[in-house]
Amino acid sequence: MSDGGLFQFGHSKDYRPDWPQIKVMQAVLDPLGMPLATDVVSGERADDPLYMPCIERVQASVGRHGLLYVGDCKMASRETRARLVGPGDFYLCPLPQVQLAEGELDTALEAVWRGEQRLSPVKREGTKGALEVIAEGYEYAVAMSQQVGEQVQTWTERRLVVRSVQQAHAAEAALRARVAKASAQIVALNQRGRGKKRFETVAALRQAVVAIMQDYKVEHLLWFRLTQYTTPCPVQAYRGQPARVDYDRHATVEVCVDEAALEAAVRRLGWRGYGTNQSVEALSLEQAVLAYRNEYQVERSLGRLKGRPLSLTPMYVQRDDHATGLIRLLSIALRVLTLLEFVGRRQLAVEGTKLAGLYAGNPLRQTDRPTAERLLKAFEDITLTIVKGAQQTARYVTALSPLQQRILALLGFSSVLYTRLCTVSSEPP
Repeated sequence: MSDGGLFQFGHSKDYRPDWPQIKVMQAVLDPLGMPLATDVVSGERADDPLYMPCIERVQASVGRHGLLYVGDCKMASRETRARLVGPGDFYLCPLPQVQLAEGELDTALEAVWRGEQRLSPVKREGTKGALEVIAEGYEYAVAMSQQVGEQVQTWTERRLVVRSVQQAHAAEAALRARVAKASAQIVALNQRGRGKKRFETVAALRQAVVAIMQDYKVEHLLWFRLTQYTTPCPVQAYRGQPARVDYDRHATVEVCVDEAALEAAVRRLGWRGYGTNQSVEALSLEQAVLAYRNEYQVERSLGRLKGRPLSLTPMYVQRDDHATGLIRLLSIALRVLTLLEFVGRRQLAVEGTKLAGLYAGNPLRQTDRPTAERLLKAFEDITLTIVKGAQQTARYVTALSPLQQRILALLGFSSVLYTRLCTVSSEPP
């Protein structure tokens, strides 16, 4: 690590803030997931300013406008959105609270709960082939303007208010579990026994209760009442000590769930606002939700780059130019992987068939979405044998199995490319 170098301390997604790191920014082509642009910057850089340089590289590479750019909430700055609108491009991204007017999302949700807005379902094919409702929502328009350089860019933004069904159910289960655990821990403060702390004052007990509620983030969902007890305890005279009265002082707590507040919190779970300048004719609410859900391809692309099979991390290089060169080289390999996978899946979809034999221990298992890693793994048992004689050198390779021939056909390769390696070539001794 050096001043001004690539390797710097910053927010670590691998939970290792003690390691210097570099940051990789990628734009990928949907639905291939193939990287179009890869930027390498120092590890302490914030994400927000990195979007436009990467987008501008894509625009220059593709050579056309009118494309839809899908990003996360860090792409949602007003300037980034305005700079996409200017040349005629489109964006789709979730809007964080700072990009919304004060109370805007609450007002939008109140319209739903009052029954003033009808929700449109978003459906997707489930694991059993039937359509499932995965989300619901509605939209409204907002006039936008933003200073970009010396010009003021104006446009109309569609605001999508969407509730994810699965996320809402998971969040509700987690919230109710936190409330239950917090209630149980607060009640346990009343228990007496060896090793149990006894609270003698209301102030000390209140501090412990509040700490539990803050730890579980349920401060507004529980009611509690504290009671101070002072009980006289007569002590008889003993061995010359006069009789006296001692006092047993302790505090107890009663806790209950604020059901109205809990139901209000549950009702708000799973909702999120999105923004896009694409027309409803070109991108319906359902298409927008499904397009954003496909953003996992970017994370999958980066996961391949960092982990297997490309294994960028950990990096055993020290020079910045070596690190940059290694990342760009592996990004080329990443393009090959994504293209290979896309071509194989597309051909299976065209044929309406599935591929069997890719899963060890279960040769009958079929899939119509094989990964590039499994397709390549099917070729790992190939062996090249070279026999050198006095007058010639013979080369032999393992014959292709039916599965390997099938994979080559799916990818559009002729098996002749492989069998030609088996020919006997004459070389000078």
